[in-house]
Amino acid sequence: MTDETTEPQPESTEQSEAQEAKDFEPLTATYERLRHSTDSAELSEFARRPLPDRSNQAAFSRATALLEAVAGNAHTPVEDRVFLASTMPFPNVLVKLSEDPDDSVRQAVAGNADDKNWLVGRLTKDPVPAVRDTALKNKRTSWKMRLEGAQNPEVDAETLDFLGSLGTTLEEGAPAVLSSMVRRAVALNPNTSQDMLAKLAEDPSIEVRHAVESRRQTA
Repeated sequence: MTDETTEPQPESTEQSEAQEAKDFEPLTATYERLRHSTDSAELSEFARRPLPDRSNQAAFSRATALLEAVAGNAHTPVEDRVFLASTMPFPNVLVKLSEDPDDSVRQAVAGNADDKNWLVGRLTKDPVPAVRDTALKNKRTSWKMRLEGAQNPEVDAETLDFLGSLGTTLEEGAPAVLSSMVRRAVALNPNTSQDMLAKLAEDPSIEVRHAVESRRQTA
């Protein structure tokens, strides 16, 4: 008598879909679980997980929504929060990270070229100089924020060198009036280096040159 082995039958499509539906966790439940999770490994894996293709709108929206929970969880490793802050273009994720207690995470947000200008503008007011200075160098920063940064006596000489070059050697196509206002403010800032003052003394804008003369006379 011959032994016969019964091959396992593959699940039908209906069975597979039914199992997937049973295993599927609602978005709100997953969000809350990730938001309160203390499992750093799980949070790290989720932070680094490739996003679904945008053509799958439902899966893409779900993944980006859940990244907000991961970004706002202090148990997500700092290096993963910095990764998200540096690479994500999504405002809901970046807003969470812009309030992170770790300076390096906020600085990564400040340097993200996908920031909304209002968000990077908020970071130009950060209490930590490195975060503030990085935000002022971000091209998404508004001219109003750049002007306020150039007027701030706490901004360092390196950042003032950057601001003092806007509209001339940097961002040559910048609005002439706005960029000259920023350079003029740099000329009057007590932290501006002598090298930058020498460059501004040759500035194409007469208002900037006059500011340098006024600064030197006061000194």
